Amino acid sequence: MPGRSLLRGSGSVVIQPHIQSSAGGNSTQPSAPRNEGKCHVSARPGPLNLITDVGGLKVGSAHDEAAATGVTVIRPDTRAVAAVTVGGGGPGTRETDALAMDTLVDAVDAIVFAGGSVYGLAAADGVTAALGAARQGFALVPSDAIPVSPIVPAAILYDLANGGGKAWGDTPPYRALGMEALKAARPAFDLGRVGAGYGARAGGGPGGLGSASVVTHDGLAVGAIAAVNSHGAVKMPGTETFWAWPYEQGGEFGGGRPPPGYVLDLDDWGGAKSNPGFRPLPPMPGRTNTTLCCVATNVPLTPPEAQRIAKMAMGGLARAVR
Repeated sequence: MPGRSLLRGSGSVVIQPHIQSSAGGNSTQPSAPRNEGKCHVSARPGPLNLITDVGGLKVGSAHDEAAATGVTVIRPDTRAVAAVTVGGGGPGTRETDALAMDTLVDAVDAIVFAGGSVYGLAAADGVTAALGAARQGFALVPSDAIPVSPIVPAAILYDLANGGGKAWGDTPPYRALGMEALKAARPAFDLGRVGAGYGARAGGGPGGLGSASVVTHDGLAVGAIAAVNSHGAVKMPGTETFWAWPYEQGGEFGGGRPPPGYVLDLDDWGGAKSNPGFRPLPPMPGRTNTTLCCVATNVPLTPPEAQRIAKMAMGGLARAVR
């Protein structure tokens, strides 16, 4: 079954290019072959080292500087078959139930990540309205006189206490930010303090939006994007080395390695034994943390396969954030 695939660490989406969109037309973009029983070890970052290296995807972000919050939209060129897994104890999501294996919803039109906690879910309203106006969505009744129904799952992170002026009364900015982010969607996009990661914190320090990709010698591609607002840190205590350094390819992290003789006391997450001068940042309060991740691949997958890989991606988060 030909296809491209989009998987989320807190959920999964599988893109099948031959799904008919309400606007008409089928995608004819090629997909990577399904190579049964083969193991590919020759790989490198894609040209942009972004999730969009998979092809058929665009990403857009928008933020409100005064409120210190923002929105990121992942938009496939064609409607995307979807599956999701949510691991949080207090999740904030929209339309993820529609992605369950026993539902009749077989495709989505965009994925939204946002700050703002429950207020941020309104970002999907803006994206839905904009897509609906362009007649991009599910048409239960094929008539131009009847609006289509864009399917836009969304997930949020808690940045309400991370600074910025959030006294917005009854007019939170997220609906407008969703529209703005959708309009800004491009293959090349900015990372860092942007979009859903604009107000994020990670391990007591700045969080943000990150992305990376890998392409094998025979064209299989995988990419990811994450909005990191984690309780744990992405760097080893007392160093500038990422926990994920063993998985670096082509010097994409700057080639950083743990210092010689580095020893971490697993019972003392505040510092490293080999660096007595290290002073940890104040910890973030518990129960206010979320990491949202979307993983894409051009390997054709069924929805159950995509859901299984999304669960595997949660293990990747455990390796990268501690």
